[in-house]
Amino acid sequence: MRRGTRYGALLGPLLAGGAPPGMVTRAARGLGLPERGRYAVVVLGTPAPDAAVVAGPDVDGARWWWGGGEGPPGGAEDRAERREVAVVLLGPAGPARVAARLRELGAGPGGVSPVVGSLAELGAARRLAGTALLTCEPGSREIVRLDERLPAALLVSRPELSTRLLAEVFGPLLTLVPAERSLLVETLEAWLECGGSVGRAATRLGCHRNTVFNRLRRLERLTARSLSRPRELVDLVLALDVLRLSSAPP
Repeated sequence: MRRGTRYGALLGPLLAGGAPPGMVTRAARGLGLPERGRYAVVVLGTPAPDAAVVAGPDVDGARWWWGGGEGPPGGAEDRAERREVAVVLLGPAGPARVAARLRELGAGPGGVSPVVGSLAELGAARRLAGTALLTCEPGSREIVRLDERLPAALLVSRPELSTRLLAEVFGPLLTLVPAERSLLVETLEAWLECGGSVGRAATRLGCHRNTVFNRLRRLERLTARSLSRPRELVDLVLALDVLRLSSAPP
């Protein structure tokens, strides 16, 4: 794993996307990387831990090249003040091991792109990793793979639609006092995490199952959406994601 001005200068044009073939070939030679291979890009919202930047491949055989910090280019996607970017030539375990290693080292928040097949595709991978980073909750240390967060990634990619969705689905809920609103949101989250089981949600929340049932019925009345209708449940889940990703507490 390497870091430095030289690596950043060679990786920069590749991560920006649209590098001509000759530049891709020169960068591959300078970095000692194959032009074609299984690559992923990591974008961290905070500086990489020192332990992440060491010489040699990791235990999975993956090889890492750190391109240095990115300054915010001013777009809506730049919630973090500083982002660090790494290119990973993947080992057999693929992006799952990349995410696991960063978690083990205490890095985060961060996003990991899907696999791409060549250095020429690193620009697209960097953009997707940056989108994955945006699906991390504010203030969290999550390391997430884009493929695990596709619905949320769609939401953060279109913030104007996300705002509209939140207002349309959760508008009446958002008028409640914060404590009351948080209670209903927490109950919905527990019910979803328990696979729609009122009993298991009650155990998790430490209350009676009738209490959970009553809270969910109230949520349905406030939102005019039923948890038993799949399309309306999708509305509720997506709105919950928007609320989770907003800087305001539930």
